[in-house]
Amino acid sequence: MADGEVKLGSSKPMIATRKEMVDEKVPIAYRDQCAHLLIPLNKCRSAELFLPWKCENERHTYEKCEYELVMERMLQMQKIRQREEERLKQQKTLNGGIPLIPSPANA
Repeated sequence: MADGEVKLGSSKPMIATRKEMVDEKVPIAYRDQCAHLLIPLNKCRSAELFLPWKCENERHTYEKCEYELVMERMLQMQKIRQREEERLKQQKTLNGGIPLIPSPANA
């Protein structure tokens, strides 16, 4: 990867296969890199009649995984914004401070 390039996607591998997620009826919105942790959590919840104080370890592990994915996406977005700002600064210096494309009113 070249310097300044941002890798899109997660660094976490997909562990649960598409077939496993379909077989376990994981909703499409939850089919991400943490789905392999959601499957045993949902099984535990069903077995324990969805009592909130049960399955705490599974829930904590799943929520931690999701939190890490969100933080990773936020870092990627921050790098993209910084790269875009640097590009705009370079463009301004090359054009003598006059942008070729005007920015929107509230930018």
